[in-house]
Amino acid sequence: MPVSVPQGEESPRQTGDESESVAETPKTQSSLPRRKSLLRSLLQWFLLGAALLWLLGVLFLVAARWIDPPTTAVHMERRWQAWIHNAQYHKRYDFVPLSQISPDFQHAVIAAEDARFYQHHGFDWHAIELAAEDDMEGGRIRGGSTLTQQLVKNLFFGTGRSILRKGAEFVLVPVAELVLGKKRILELYLNVVEWGPGVYGAESAARYYYRTPARNLDREQSARLAAILPLPLKRRPDHMNHYSALILERMRQVGW
Repeated sequence: MPVSVPQGEESPRQTGDESESVAETPKTQSSLPRRKSLLRSLLQWFLLGAALLWLLGVLFLVAARWIDPPTTAVHMERRWQAWIHNAQYHKRYDFVPLSQISPDFQHAVIAAEDARFYQHHGFDWHAIELAAEDDMEGGRIRGGSTLTQQLVKNLFFGTGRSILRKGAEFVLVPVAELVLGKKRILELYLNVVEWGPGVYGAESAARYYYRTPARNLDREQSARLAAILPLPLKRRPDHMNHYSALILERMRQVGW
């Protein structure tokens, strides 16, 4: 015979179901703060790691004001690539003072790579704008990186491209400008930049291509060496007739 439940009272089974659902709700809600706490901790560790890496970069740049770097990220990358492909690799790297590099060579590199080197503070926003316009129009992509940007990239990041690398470069370039100064930046750049397979720096490039020290390079030789910088593994100075003529014209316009 069915048992009737008085009005206002609930059956035991219904009460049990509701108590189970009520018990589950706090458990679900309590997991949300734990997830937020975990994400917050991960973010804090990421920011701490980024700050430590930036500090190491700053210390390296401070040391580079007086100490010539024994190697760079690009040097190590090329050696690693040769090892991976089981290819022969011979490194030519001879660091010399700026006074032992021909002024014509210095001027040719500036004219080719960073005409406003002595006017900007690490970033040439006008060149970046022109590069962006060329890219959007689908024309020839114009390089917008300054010598300081290229130096930081060579020292720390190698030849790879990524948003993270650009971000790290963005925060280290002003430090390089402040700590090193224009003269030391130019000296470091000319000595560490890649000029061919295993060829790094002005002295090694001058001896490799022209069998002469960097201090003896003339205007024509300097312009031809500067012309291969955008693609040093694919270009050769003796093939750079047109571009070297443009560099010489830029030098003449500046008064060099």
